[in-house]
Amino acid sequence: MRSRYIYLIALSLLLTACGNKPVSSLSGKAAPDGPVIAVKIDDTDEAHPQIGIDKADIVYIEQVEGGLVRLATIFSTEIPDAIGPVRSARISDIDLLSQFGKVAFFYSGAQSKFLPVLRQANLFDLGAEHESPKLYTRDKSRIAPFDMVLSGIEIKNRIKDLDVAKASSIGWNFGKLKNIGTAIDSVKIKWPAANYVAKWNGAGWQLFHNGKIDVTSDGINLAPATFVIQKVVITDSIYHDKVGGVTPFSATIGEGKGWILRDGVAIAATWNRPNESSGTTWSDVKGAPINFAKGQVWVALTDQDPEFTAAVPKK
Repeated sequence: MRSRYIYLIALSLLLTACGNKPVSSLSGKAAPDGPVIAVKIDDTDEAHPQIGIDKADIVYIEQVEGGLVRLATIFSTEIPDAIGPVRSARISDIDLLSQFGKVAFFYSGAQSKFLPVLRQANLFDLGAEHESPKLYTRDKSRIAPFDMVLSGIEIKNRIKDLDVAKASSIGWNFGKLKNIGTAIDSVKIKWPAANYVAKWNGAGWQLFHNGKIDVTSDGINLAPATFVIQKVVITDSIYHDKVGGVTPFSATIGEGKGWILRDGVAIAATWNRPNESSGTTWSDVKGAPINFAKGQVWVALTDQDPEFTAAVPKK
């Protein structure tokens, strides 16, 4: 009788422990929240395959000069051994990152006129121009400017004495799908000089970048559990690159329309973000909140409507 009593207590403690596993605020994965690390990643054809981005909790696709795109990757639950190729910061990053609190921001450089603005922003400015080459390494198998790679070990060493914001909710909830969506096979998202296709593979949204399957340098297929298409207003900023290309600004504060893709369906949605310190909430057309699927989240910031391909009904 005593042994049965002890067994029941042990079972109860085990079940309690299992029910209290930490869950990531940013991806819903079974992992504890850590400090928020933001890294700018090149997303031109020459930059592929990219390094370590499969470990990111969130990946944002942003428009830059010439209609190309660049990635803002957010790491919290895991920092890989290497991340890259690292590229420069843009004006859209300040508003985008502010919803996470004071993050550790890693990037390769920025336009001279923009640098003072970036250094006054609410983030830890850890750009390559004033950081150690041990942190920002060079991959000899790649050509410049697509060869700069961050060391994961050195990231941890660099931030250990900084009061970097710990990940917390930015307005998203994770759980079962409760909203009505349209079954789709794939979607194409376009910018003036780049495009992505997200194709449902039964477990996630397999990504294709400019017509080619998107895999990391380790051969990992990029297939986020949730793919968000966020329609934003994109306007010219006061900044421009060395050859005169105007830097676009993507407005991520305010409200707008979009779509949440998960579980093989696209849910028409609206987004709302009242101010720079608040997160971005998503609701369906009836005003009901939309749960994200547990796992990596990609967010495409675009001002163009996506092209959906409907799922073929099973016979």
